[in-house]
Amino acid sequence: MSWQAYVDQSLVGTGHVDKAAIFNTEGTSCWATSKDFKPSSTPPANLHRGTQLISLRDPQLSPQELREVVTAYNDTNEPKAVQATGLHLAGEKYFVIKADEKSLYGKKGKEGVVIVKTKQTLLITHYPETVQPGQAATVVEKLGDYLVGTGY
Repeated sequence: MSWQAYVDQSLVGTGHVDKAAIFNTEGTSCWATSKDFKPSSTPPANLHRGTQLISLRDPQLSPQELREVVTAYNDTNEPKAVQATGLHLAGEKYFVIKADEKSLYGKKGKEGVVIVKTKQTLLITHYPETVQPGQAATVVEKLGDYLVGTGY
């Protein structure tokens, strides 16, 4: 199966994840992505309207945000620093509810992110408020386990 097929069928195709990307473990190379969750070369521009933060372009993953993910995995402290600072993806900040050597889970209201690290990949996913966090986590963790089993 191609990397794009994993995104389209095994992640987004389940209906439990609405955005997904697969990167190398350094976060420097994007192997596959859903159409609305692409890497960018610059952080997303934002506009403040009163207390509301409005993104000025489509959701994109900036190099700085990917470095945050990689740094969180490289952090050997317990608890990890990302649990105090939160995690930024596609211009949004998520409260980190789980952070270990394999998985990072973040929440923002009823939506959230599930990130799973395998031997060679980072599976970075987003689920909407209509999906239960456990459903999204199960889908992403299952693909991560499969990839580890195949050497990735």
